[in-house]
Amino acid sequence: MAKKPLLSQISWPVERLGELLEMLARRAGLSSHPRNISQPPDSLLESGDEQAFLQWVDNAAGYLELEAEPISVQYAKLNLLLRTVSPAILRISSSGNKLDNPGSQRINSAFLALISARGNRVRLLCPDLKARTFKSSDIEALISSTQEGGLGVMVDEVLNDARIPPELIPHARRAILRDQLGPIQIEAGWMLRLPAGAKLTNQFRDQGLYRPIWTMLGMYAVQQLLSIASWIVIGRGIFQGHFEFGWILGWAILLLFTIPVGLIVSDAQGELSLSAGAIFKQRLLQGTLKLEPEEIRHQGLGQFLDRVMQSEAVEMLALSGGFVSILSFVELGLALFILTRVQGSLFIAFSLVIWIFIALFLLWRYARKSQVWADAYRDMTNDLVESMVGHRTRLIQEDPNHWHDREDQALENYLRLSENLDRIGMQITAVVSRGWIIVGLSGLAVLFVTSKPSPQTLAIGLGGVLFAAQGLSKLAGGAQSLSSLAVAWRQVGPLFNAAARKRRLPDLNFVPPARGVRPGVENVQLATSQSEGQQPLLVARGLSFRYRPTGRPILDECSLQIYPGDRILLEGPSGGGKTTLGSVLTGLRQPESGSLLLWGYDNKILGNEEWRRRVVMAPQFQENHVFSETFAFNLLMGRRWPPTQEDLAEAQAICEELGLGDLLERMPSGFQQMLGESGWQLSHGERSRLFIARALLQQSDLIILDESFGALDPENLSRAMQCVLDRASSVMVIAHP
Repeated sequence: MAKKPLLSQISWPVERLGELLEMLARRAGLSSHPRNISQPPDSLLESGDEQAFLQWVDNAAGYLELEAEPISVQYAKLNLLLRTVSPAILRISSSGNKLDNPGSQRINSAFLALISARGNRVRLLCPDLKARTFKSSDIEALISSTQEGGLGVMVDEVLNDARIPPELIPHARRAILRDQLGPIQIEAGWMLRLPAGAKLTNQFRDQGLYRPIWTMLGMYAVQQLLSIASWIVIGRGIFQGHFEFGWILGWAILLLFTIPVGLIVSDAQGELSLSAGAIFKQRLLQGTLKLEPEEIRHQGLGQFLDRVMQSEAVEMLALSGGFVSILSFVELGLALFILTRVQGSLFIAFSLVIWIFIALFLLWRYARKSQVWADAYRDMTNDLVESMVGHRTRLIQEDPNHWHDREDQALENYLRLSENLDRIGMQITAVVSRGWIIVGLSGLAVLFVTSKPSPQTLAIGLGGVLFAAQGLSKLAGGAQSLSSLAVAWRQVGPLFNAAARKRRLPDLNFVPPARGVRPGVENVQLATSQSEGQQPLLVARGLSFRYRPTGRPILDECSLQIYPGDRILLEGPSGGGKTTLGSVLTGLRQPESGSLLLWGYDNKILGNEEWRRRVVMAPQFQENHVFSETFAFNLLMGRRWPPTQEDLAEAQAICEELGLGDLLERMPSGFQQMLGESGWQLSHGERSRLFIARALLQQSDLIILDESFGALDPENLSRAMQCVLDRASSVMVIAHP
């Protein structure tokens, strides 16, 4: 029975947020092993740094091998949110919250642990670790109380003066507030979910995919049994020499029942396809984001295009060929069961087992040939795309009489491999199913000659042979799809497996200084003079790096210190290791030896993500990219997405300072103008300033600009340099002498 909640009984204080995360994850079935998540440090709560607090929640969820997705919802849709986001941590204001007390900087929110929701009831995990059920409208009122503020009090007074019946007041109040506050965004908390790289068994369980799997297999077996039963009924009438109305009616009923059973199988298969496809796509995207730059640095457009094409093929083939292959084994199992029940036909069942192994051998050969054929096809695709991209260079450098020599050789090899593959495919089609019919009928003929079986026995044996032929036909088709899947997996597999890489998370007790804080003039002078007592921002000691184990060292015992507010110019000849040093400092490459400290902490304490948020590099022009998205996305992709109004305002200001204001005015859609892939043509200098703005907007402790000013004219160079000096807390500029 739902009851009106008291805030003190259902809300968790911020000091127990770590415990709340762990208990909610365990109660929701997302985590089963105790992790002993520490609570938010007092220094973090006292700092009032909302961004650092949100990052702490994300890291704490990472220790539970979960994701905490921030929830932002309009006031009018808060009720819908409560029914769709469980399990979730809902954030509500408390008396000590800095939102209520602007003079206080302490983060002192209260939280609700939402386990599940059904209808207009929600189930919460209370601080005493007991689950209780409440009305969703009561919880909605608690979450939205901060936004209502004085307006809620005013509405209550108006409704009381209007003498509205008491039973109608809650509905009228809710309607008025939704009309007035509907568009207001509420930062409601976090939804807990498994990451895309979690074990597939856990994801299937969380998404409820085992139910359609067992439904599909069970109902398909029932469908086949109904089919067998219908043949038994009709066969009994044939062998008795006459049909009774009851047997005909039973046969019709059995056939009629196969229709809804078949629909259930199709429905379960469709549900499984949609859910499994979504999991697969999310995992590939997550794996792509977790690839290290070195893993994709030397891959061309052709290879990326092939990965995209093969990912579509993997999803389609896995869902089609996998289903068919699984269902074929159901039919083969039933066929073996039928043949073993026929008196004197055990040798036919044994022949079927041998024939299945022969079929699997032929399918293995087909898979081997498919891999060779796919390699040739992939090489042709890569060469074609690379030739199309670099066609201007090819027109100049290559002799026109020999432009197509390699293409002709590749096509001839591809044709030969295709003929071999098709030949084996035809053998599989002709031998696996049709060959078994010959073998099975021969076995029945031997049985007929040696033991004189009854007509009923021969009919059952014939049914088992035909049933096995049907299963072998499906096995051949499904296995051919699975062999193509194995070929495509060679390209998609690295992305799929990369999603399972563990995050290197910072220590939860570590409270880093605020990011991107611009030192005052006094601090800049102290940093430049490197006076005693000033803590270095970044310290590198004895860094060594080489690209190959036996190659020459690019960095050899390199040491340096960078202080807050430093402005460093790093000059040197081409190939001297400037860019390599920048990549090592930003964590994009790992040094062979030596140590790196940021604010006195190494990478193991800070974690890769936090390190790369605090030390940002704008790579050289050829290694930086304009993505096929909006101008705003290309600017703010390293900060947050979707952006807030403050983010867009700061992006506008930086663009004006960099001289990109005229560009924004020329764009019909402004910040929402699509860039990349001919969306809008940017000059070399405009791209360079876009990359500089992107780095500045990440609010990092240290910005490394690698040849970022080389394409700018003197006027824009001066403007860009002044913008960087004004806005970057610390900066290193890499340039040629």
